[in-house]
Amino acid sequence: MQQIQLLINGEKCLASQGRFFERHNPLDGEVATLAPAASAADAVRAVEAASGAFPAWSRMGPSARRGLLLKAAAALEAKADAFTAAMAAETGSSAIWAGFNVHVAAGMLQEAAALTTQVGGEVIPSDVPGSLAMAVRQPAGVVLGMAPWNAPVILGVRAVATPLACGNTVVLKGSELSPATHGLIIEALQEAGLPPGVVNFVTNDPADAGAVVEAMVAHPAVRRINFTGSTRVGRIIAALCARHLKPAVLELGGKAPLLVLEDADLDAAVNGAAFGAFANSGQICMSTERIIVDAKIADAFVAKLAAKAQALPLGDPRKGPVVLGSVVDMRTVERCNALIDDALAKGAKLVCGGKADSTLMPATLLDHVTPDMLIYQEESFGPVKPIVRVDGVDAAVACANDNAFGLSAAVFSRDVAKAWNVAQRIESGICHINSPTVHDEPQMPFGGVKESGYGHFGGRAGIDSFTELRWITVQTAERHYPF
Repeated sequence: MQQIQLLINGEKCLASQGRFFERHNPLDGEVATLAPAASAADAVRAVEAASGAFPAWSRMGPSARRGLLLKAAAALEAKADAFTAAMAAETGSSAIWAGFNVHVAAGMLQEAAALTTQVGGEVIPSDVPGSLAMAVRQPAGVVLGMAPWNAPVILGVRAVATPLACGNTVVLKGSELSPATHGLIIEALQEAGLPPGVVNFVTNDPADAGAVVEAMVAHPAVRRINFTGSTRVGRIIAALCARHLKPAVLELGGKAPLLVLEDADLDAAVNGAAFGAFANSGQICMSTERIIVDAKIADAFVAKLAAKAQALPLGDPRKGPVVLGSVVDMRTVERCNALIDDALAKGAKLVCGGKADSTLMPATLLDHVTPDMLIYQEESFGPVKPIVRVDGVDAAVACANDNAFGLSAAVFSRDVAKAWNVAQRIESGICHINSPTVHDEPQMPFGGVKESGYGHFGGRAGIDSFTELRWITVQTAERHYPF
């Protein structure tokens, strides 16, 4: 068991009322982490610490901020083994997934370091003689970052890296399901030498989440809210932000379609589908959630994909290398089992895998899925994936767009021009041709449409999200007025 602490104004501390909450391992129920149960008052102290640190941090030169972020990237990479152990204990994830998280997250800090000199602006021609008019991007203030458990290192770092690069200070609210993992990110940032109050860390009992979040969103110093999580909770956050007129970046749920067209390279499509569907047991916002296959090649594709899925190692990640570790809790098992039952009752065919009685869930494929089945529309967020057979390109596109979400998508075809045209027709913020739905690079604009949220992370798009755009003029010659 790990016992962690809050970080407020550079000092580790416990919750003011001395309360804790427990995070249990999903496989055996053992206590993985004992974390402080912060109150709303603790959360406000964290915001005020960030507010106090903002003037100096926002005025710090870009090269100085760059150097600290590069040190943080190195410190984070040095904690790879600790991240692997913490993720296995708190969420049951595999060492493969933990290593991927650390690699991408370190890259995010390096990319953020590169962005420190990219926070600029432009000169805009003015009709007023002698007026030098500029659009200038400046730090917004305190950013509240809220990261989930499923890709905890990637999404925890994403919650803080670009805001820091832009000159903002940050409060990170750790996930109740991965508090120690998120705490390791904060340790890396502190080891890099960030000044007190620039980054603050709060954890809370699940029962207190509403009060803690509302106290921070309502605080006048908080100028941006940065939330990654479910669409259900995202709606609550969006309503809260609207009430307080606070801009938010929301990256929410997904039902990512992977289209396998008639002329696809089947081996490439199988490999992309398997990775996108079963990485981290399907518990990724970009996970392939609907495999759409042209009927002409469906039998061959399904046979190949089933063989690959059945061969994926499943087991306790604490006991050796696996591809599929534990899912996060029994509620995931119950939800996925219900989706399987519903699909089979309505005519789907179980290709491989099946229902589970523990959080070790096998890779499961359901073929001949139709729109009347729950799994056609609902996000499984587990290793249970539907296959939908369609006739032709138009039907494939219609199927891809036939849901409320729009985060990631993929198209497989040997004809890249055709695939490009298909990609343009898919309603998603991200689309990959001949590549899986699960893909992220720190410099790319990452964000969704429809019920997958709004706003973007990554590269210059991240700068736009976490700065204020101001119009500033300098009158360089005498100005004439009408009176």
